Amino acid sequence: MRTLVIDVGTSGLRAAIVHNNASVTDLHYEEFAPSSPAGGLVEFDATAMYEAVKRVSLAALSSGPVQAVGITNQRASTIVWRASTGQPIGPAIGWQDLRTVGECIMARIEHGFAFAPNQTATKAAWMLSNYISDEAERSSDDIRIGTVDSWLVWNLTRGASHVTDHTNAAVTGLTVPSGDAWNQKILDVLKISSHQLPRIVETSAYVADAVDLPGAPPIMAMAGDQQASLVGQGCLSPGMTKITFGTGGMLNTFVGAQPPQSAQRNEGGTFPIVAFSTGGVISYGTEAIMLSAGTNIEWLRDDMQLISSASESHDIASTVTTTDGVAYVPALLGLGTPFWDYGARGALFGITRGTTRAHIVRAVLEGVAHRGTDLLDAAEKDSGLPIAELRIDGGMSRNATFVQALADASGRPVRVSPMTEATTLGAGFLAGVVAGQWSHLSEAASALSGASVVEPLGEPGLSRQQWSQAISRAGSWIPDLSALDF
Repeated sequence: MRTLVIDVGTSGLRAAIVHNNASVTDLHYEEFAPSSPAGGLVEFDATAMYEAVKRVSLAALSSGPVQAVGITNQRASTIVWRASTGQPIGPAIGWQDLRTVGECIMARIEHGFAFAPNQTATKAAWMLSNYISDEAERSSDDIRIGTVDSWLVWNLTRGASHVTDHTNAAVTGLTVPSGDAWNQKILDVLKISSHQLPRIVETSAYVADAVDLPGAPPIMAMAGDQQASLVGQGCLSPGMTKITFGTGGMLNTFVGAQPPQSAQRNEGGTFPIVAFSTGGVISYGTEAIMLSAGTNIEWLRDDMQLISSASESHDIASTVTTTDGVAYVPALLGLGTPFWDYGARGALFGITRGTTRAHIVRAVLEGVAHRGTDLLDAAEKDSGLPIAELRIDGGMSRNATFVQALADASGRPVRVSPMTEATTLGAGFLAGVVAGQWSHLSEAASALSGASVVEPLGEPGLSRQQWSQAISRAGSWIPDLSALDF
């Protein structure tokens, strides 16, 4: 059997075929970066996005028919369109967009709701208010509000289905804590009509037929990208944890079937999420966020010009065995979990006359590894579950120096996914089990082979105590930003 996976990321999108042995073929990719018309604004053309999705899907399907379609996507990016025309009412807003920071602050002050600007909630309200001048029309039955998954299914079914799944719905800021229903109190405050929102369905279940594709294959799964990666790395038992080291870093720990009591940030700085849902059961997880991971390697390459390629960071860092006391805090965009200090900034400490390019490059890799360990510690605290092993994917997972630094800093074995992007595999597994490609998710995950395991070799060059001091000194660099709390 064959499953088509459509995988829409922040800067590009792809389609591929996932086979019974968990191999991936016929992968077709297109860049699709959002635009930034002004500082803090992130937009994209939703129509152009779907056109690109259809192109890569048709290319992947040219090798033959499939029995199922799985969708995985960047989360919380928001599209508003008219049902009558199928056309967006304005530019879609990307999840990184910060135009609604003020609205988030006021919602907390006036109503006690803790929205973050990267969530869908205030983005959707802003779009209704600013794209539709007639106040009465803002509640029209013709208006549809959705995230990327909803938009793709709407187009793939030619307007027959307006749905989202639990993993995507639960991170919008618009649901009850369990993620299985829209929160009417929040909708009332934001002046969003529930009939404009998608129906919430299971992550892994038949949705509708993709009649806009050859053969009208059934859509069998929808999942947010981080949750798909969790499944794609086989994290299906309580305590199993993965981190995706891409532009930023996203940790997810599988927790189990007990729903969270609150959708707000936990004491340790993580957030509750829906891991996936299937067969009438919703499974939950914990999420921790590193605001910049691979961005630091891009900074070394493009801005500092200390390396000529991302892969060279390993080559140069491995020429020295330690950083010789140099510490780097990767806070180019502030610090996420567990600190949540938007005013923190990147910092280098311990530089001497003997510090070389290699020491600095190694310090950057080790700094990202220490931040990954911060996420791990926070997830253990908030979930109450021991994390015996860490699984990773993303571009930095291919850097041997970094992976060893992560194993040493965390004191745990690090299992490296055989696929750089495990999201595609996860969406394939979620769809394939519904289609009968595998009998259950555990069987699908067991088909995965080729992962490498890196064991810790001892204490990290920079101790965790020294790391804590470096973090403290990098914090609150811009006090006004540090005062923001979402």
